[in-house]
Amino acid sequence: MRQVNIVGTSPASQPSRKIQTLQAPPDIAPANVTLRTASETSLWLRWAPLPEWEYNGNPELVGYRVQYARTGSQTRPLTHTITDRLEREFTIEDLEEWTEYEVRVQALNGIGAGPWSQPVRGRTRESVPSCGPTNVSAFATTSSSILVRWFEVPEPDRNGLILGYKVVYKEKDSDSALQFWTVEGNASHSVQLSSLGKYVLYEIQVLAFTRIGDGMPSTPPILERTLDDVPGPPVGILFPEVRTTSIRLIWQSPAQPNGIILAYQITYRLNSSNSNAATVDVLNPSARQYTVTGLKPELGEAAEALVVTTEKRARPQPTSRPTVQQEDVQARNVLLSWEPGSDGLSPVRYYTVQSRELPDSNWTVHSASVNHEASSYIVDRLKPFTSYQFRVKATNDIGDSEYSEESEAITTLQDAPDEAPTILSVTPHTTTSVLIRWQPPSEERINGILLGFRVRYRELHYDRMRTFTVRTVNSPSANWAELTSPYSVRNLSESSLTQYELDNLSKHKRYEIRLSVYNAVGEGPTSSPQEVFVGEAVPTAPPQSVAIQSATATQLDVTWDPPPLETQNGDIQGYKIYFWEFQRQNETEKLRTLFLPEGGVKLKNLTGYTTYMISVAPFNAAGDGPRSPATRGRTQQAAPSAPSFIHFSELTTTSVNVSWGEPVYPNGIIEGYRLIYEPCTPVDGVSKIVTVDVKGSAPFWMKIKDLADGVTYNFRIRAKTFTYGPQVEANITTGPGEGAPGPPGEPFISRYGTALTIHWANGDPGRAPITRYVIEARPSDEGLWDILIKDIPKEVTSYTFNMDILKQGVSYDFRVIGVNDYGYGSPSPPSPSISAQKVAPFYEEWWFLVVVALVGLIFILLLVFILIIRGQSKKYAKKSDSVSPYLSSGNNSNCNALTHGEMVSLDEGRFPALELNNRRLSVKNSFCRKNGVYTRSPPRPSPGSLHYSDEDVSTKYNDLIPAESSSLTEKPSEVSDSQGSDSEYEVEQNRQKTHSFINHYISDPTYYNSWRRQQKGISRAQAYSYTESDPGEPEPCAPPRPCPPCPRCPPSQHSTLYRPPSSLAPGSRAPIAGFSSFV
Repeated sequence: MRQVNIVGTSPASQPSRKIQTLQAPPDIAPANVTLRTASETSLWLRWAPLPEWEYNGNPELVGYRVQYARTGSQTRPLTHTITDRLEREFTIEDLEEWTEYEVRVQALNGIGAGPWSQPVRGRTRESVPSCGPTNVSAFATTSSSILVRWFEVPEPDRNGLILGYKVVYKEKDSDSALQFWTVEGNASHSVQLSSLGKYVLYEIQVLAFTRIGDGMPSTPPILERTLDDVPGPPVGILFPEVRTTSIRLIWQSPAQPNGIILAYQITYRLNSSNSNAATVDVLNPSARQYTVTGLKPELGEAAEALVVTTEKRARPQPTSRPTVQQEDVQARNVLLSWEPGSDGLSPVRYYTVQSRELPDSNWTVHSASVNHEASSYIVDRLKPFTSYQFRVKATNDIGDSEYSEESEAITTLQDAPDEAPTILSVTPHTTTSVLIRWQPPSEERINGILLGFRVRYRELHYDRMRTFTVRTVNSPSANWAELTSPYSVRNLSESSLTQYELDNLSKHKRYEIRLSVYNAVGEGPTSSPQEVFVGEAVPTAPPQSVAIQSATATQLDVTWDPPPLETQNGDIQGYKIYFWEFQRQNETEKLRTLFLPEGGVKLKNLTGYTTYMISVAPFNAAGDGPRSPATRGRTQQAAPSAPSFIHFSELTTTSVNVSWGEPVYPNGIIEGYRLIYEPCTPVDGVSKIVTVDVKGSAPFWMKIKDLADGVTYNFRIRAKTFTYGPQVEANITTGPGEGAPGPPGEPFISRYGTALTIHWANGDPGRAPITRYVIEARPSDEGLWDILIKDIPKEVTSYTFNMDILKQGVSYDFRVIGVNDYGYGSPSPPSPSISAQKVAPFYEEWWFLVVVALVGLIFILLLVFILIIRGQSKKYAKKSDSVSPYLSSGNNSNCNALTHGEMVSLDEGRFPALELNNRRLSVKNSFCRKNGVYTRSPPRPSPGSLHYSDEDVSTKYNDLIPAESSSLTEKPSEVSDSQGSDSEYEVEQNRQKTHSFINHYISDPTYYNSWRRQQKGISRAQAYSYTESDPGEPEPCAPPRPCPPCPRCPPSQHSTLYRPPSSLAPGSRAPIAGFSSFV
C-alpha cells in the first residue's frame, strides 16, 4: 500500500500475508463452437478451451459438458461430461441418420458449471434406408408374370430422400444371381414382373434407395409361383436297343416342365411316310411302358428323334475343329461353328460343348444338350476381354465320340466396367479444394483396359433437398435416379492415379463427390457418394526443425518452427505433440495438445533414461495437419525401479538359491545389485546382517550357504544406476517343508583310484514320490555345505564321481538329500571324512626316477665292460691263434696239407698269409685272364684263422726261400651250391722260377721287421696288384704263397706248396702262392 498527498507518493508498505480467493464457477462459456457432420450417425463438435485465468478454481477439476437434442423435440436433452480441461473437440455418437440436432457447451469446475454457449445446429449425413417397405404382396397374373405391391418405408427408417424402389427376386433354392426390377421415384408402389419362368416359385423382396445407396430389403421374403403352361420337349432321347423290327426308347423329363407332367405321348412312323399315318401312344408318366387311351386337349412341344433299325451301329466320329469368326465375337458370348462327323449308323442325339479360360488348363462343360441338328452354338456367360478355347463332342445311342480338336484361342471384346472404385477418404486440402483418395476396382471387373477415372461433384443444399424433382432414367439398370441438380465432371486420363485434388470449389459449402472408371467401351457404375465441407482446410505441411533437448531424467524440451505460411490454410490454433517410447509406439503413444501457436513445449513425467520418438502436428479450425517426421530424444538417467521379482529355489537346511529379475524400468545403465539378508529373529543371540554387492554383468542369482536350520530370513534386493532404487523383499524359512522327504541313511564311501562312490539307503519319501537325489559336500574343517551333485535319478542308491571336482588335499564330508514335489527333504547324517588327495601313479613318484637312473647306469657300465672284454679277446685271438699246416717231409719238396679252416695270413703287422676262402668257387672265373684284368676281388682272410707267435715272425721268416710258381686250374664244369669240387694244384717242375714277393722283402733286413712294427692308421699299399701281360707272351700265374715255417715243416728252397684235393672244404678256394693279403 502507498499513501499519496500533494507532494507525492510514499514508498510501498510491507506486503500483506498471502490471501487466496474462494473458487467460483466459470464466468464465460467456451468460444468458437462449431458443429460439423462426421458420419451418418455422428456429429463433430469443436470449441476453444477456456484460458487458465478463467478457470475460477482448481485446474485439475475443470472440464466441459455437452448437451444435444433433436431440433424441435420435446424430449429431455442428452448430456456428456468431458473431464480433460485441455480437450477441444468431441464426437457425438449414436445419432439418427439424416436428422438435425441442436448442441450447446458449458465449462465447469469443482464449484459448479458456467453459462451455456449459443446453440449450434447440425444434420447427420444421409444414409441408406435402415429397413424395407412394409406390407409387400405378390400375385401371379400369368405363367410368366407376377404383380408386386408395397407401402412406404417408415419415416424414421428412411435416412434420407427416397429416390425409388427395387424389387429383388430369384427362383427359390436356386444358385442363380439375384435379379432387380427398378421403380424410379417415391410415388409408385407397385410393379408387374414379366418374362418370368413358367410354373416357377420365386422369392420376392422390395427395398428403397436414396442417393447414398440401397437400403435393407423387406423381410421376410414373399413366395409366389407363376401359373402353369404347356411343358417343353423331353430331353435326353436315346435308343439303347435297336433291332431290325423293334427299338427301345428312353428319355428324360423336360427341362421346362411348366407344371406337373401328367403324361407323355409317343408318335412314330417311317421317315418317308406321311406324318398323318403316324402311330400315337400315350404313356403314364410314372410307368411309361403302359398305354394310355385318353389325351389332354393341349399338348406340349414335341421332341422328334430319328432312328435307323439296324444292328450295325457305332459311336460317332469327332466333329471338325470348332471355329469362331471374328465378327461373331462379342464381349460376353461367341458363335461357335463346327462340321459334324460320321454318326456310326446311329443318329446323333445331342452335342456337348466345353470351354477353357486361358491360361487355365481345366475344361468345364458349358452346355451338355446342344440340339443334334445344330452345327453352331452361341456360347454365352463368358467374361469380357478374356481368352477362351472350345471343343465339341457328339453323343448317339451307342455313346460319346472323342472331343474335337481345340479351337484357336478367342479373346472376347471389352465391355463397360462392372465395378466402381472405392473412395477411401475425402479431406479438405485448402480452403477451396479437397483431396480425394481411392482404390481402383479389381482388374477382372474393369472388363478391358482401364483408361481413366471420372470425378462427379455437386454442391448440396440440405434445406432445399425436398424440392428436388425426380427424372426418369432410361436405363433400367441404373442404381439410383439422378437428381435434377447437375453434376460437374472431371476426366482423369491417368489410369495409375490413386488420389486427386479437386479444386476451385466454393468456400463454406458442402459437396457430394462420386467416382467412376471407364475404358474404351464405356463408363462403369459410380461409387457411393462422399460428403465434405469446403472452406476450412487443415494445414498441409508439418512444423519445421523439430528439436529435442534432454532436461532431466523425467523431462524433454521440444522446440519447432511453424509450417510455411502458404500451407497453414488459416490461423494455426495450436499443436499436437505425439510421443512414445522407441519401438513401442502402439503400447506407449501419448498425446499432448498445446492450444497456443507457440514454438515449444516441456514434456514432463517421462521415464528415466528412455528413448522417445516425438512428432508434432499443427491444427486449425478445419482439423489436424500432417505430423512431422519422428525425432528421437532420450531422458537422463534416474534411479531404477525395484527388481521385477525375487525367487527362492534349492532350499535346504543351510542354503538357498536366490534369483531376481531386472527392473521393469531400469532408467539407465544397471551397474549392479545390492542383496541384503538377515534373520528375522536372532540366531544364538546374534542377528547378523549380510550385504552382498553384485555386478550388473553377473548372473541374476546367488547361492547363500551360511544359513541356520529352521530360521526365517528376510531378503532384500535393489538395483543401482548412478544411485540405488527401491527394493523388493521376501522372507524364506530354511529346512524341509511339510511333505518333503525324510533323511536317507548315513552314506558310506568306497574309493577306487580317483573315483569316489557314495552309497546310501532310501528314507521316507514324504507326501509325494522322490523325484531325484542331491549330494552335498563340505570341507571337514567346519566348512559350509554346498550342493556337489544334483539331478541324481530317483532309482539309484549310489553315485560315482571323479575326485577332480574336489579341491586337492582337503578332507570332505558328504550327505544325501531326497527331493520331491514339496521340495528338498532333510539331509542324511554326514559320511566319514575322506581326503581328496589323489594317489599318484608310480611313474610320478620320486623314487621312480632314481630307479630309472640306476638301471641306466648299470646298463651303460655293462655295455662298456662287454666292449672291453670283446676287444681284448679279439686282440688276444689275433696274436695267439695261428695255423700250423702239416707239410710233407719227403725229400723236403712238399708241405703237409692244411687242416680244414686253417690258413696262413698276415697279422696286424702286414705279414703275408695263406687265406682259406670258404666261399664256393664259380667255375667260370679265373684268377688269370689273357688281358691281365682281374674281375673278381681276392678273398679276404679271416683274422682269427692265423696261428703264429712273435718268435716265428722275427726269426723263422728269415729262412724262407722263393717258392716255385704254381698255377691254379679250375675244372670247366660248373659247381652248384649244394655240391662242389676241390681245386687241384699241379706242380710244374719244369716251369721257370719267379721272384717271390715275400722273399723280396724278407731278404731285405730293412723291411721284414718293419711290417710288424707298422702302426695302425698308416695307409698301406694295395693288397693285390695286377699288371697286364704282353700279348703273345705266356701269361704268368701269381707267385706261389710261401708256407710259414713250423716245427714240422722246415724251410726248403725248392719246396712246392701242395694241398691235397681232399683237404679242401666243398666250395672253398685254395690260396695262390706268392700273393699277400693286407688287412
